[in-house]
Amino acid sequence: MSNNARFAEIAALAGDPGRASMLNGLMDGRALTASELAQLAGITAQTASSHLTRMTDAGLLQVEKQGRHRYHRLASPAVAQMIESIMRLAAPALESKPVRTGPRDAALRAGRTCYDHLAGHLGVSIADALVSAGHLELGIDAGEITPSGIALFENARISIKSSKSSRILCRPCLDWSERRPHLAGAIGAALYIHCFDSGWIRRVEGTRAVSVTPNGQRQLRETLGVDLSLM
Repeated sequence: MSNNARFAEIAALAGDPGRASMLNGLMDGRALTASELAQLAGITAQTASSHLTRMTDAGLLQVEKQGRHRYHRLASPAVAQMIESIMRLAAPALESKPVRTGPRDAALRAGRTCYDHLAGHLGVSIADALVSAGHLELGIDAGEITPSGIALFENARISIKSSKSSRILCRPCLDWSERRPHLAGAIGAALYIHCFDSGWIRRVEGTRAVSVTPNGQRQLRETLGVDLSLM
């Protein structure tokens, strides 16, 4: 396909109102299901599925599988930059309908367990803080702890050695409610254990939700650079 033909294909895909609504809705960095994107665009699920297939094939979107679910997100920063440029030209700014994702229970959205690691706003905030400080590097399928991260965990006495020799040290796990990654693998499990054993968090009886204690708020901020004051 020539450059001109490729240009025309991308322009046509982004130019359809339904597809434009879905692309605009993904600009916050989250990954959404086909049904959520269909609701966002005001189209049927069947039509949305067709649009999503075309945009994925063209390289505008990528699909992530999490259990039984398939989530769609923008394929790259370059796609986001293209959409942002179009949005600036299309002033006034396009409006995007809010999409509720994940559990309705506020406690579960704030913090919960995901198998043997932490999820929700709490889990994603920990991942964000470690990445922002340069302690961790996260890719699509795997993560890597940096030398400063190793030192941080050693100083905090958080053991990141897995008892299972074959276990992945670190991997991103797409969060159900935040639709951004929290930490799984040996690092995720180590943080989960340390937070509970140190009394930073406690379980909410009868649910997967966890709450952060006052001491936990302070320790997460001072030890990991996680500011949960807005939770």
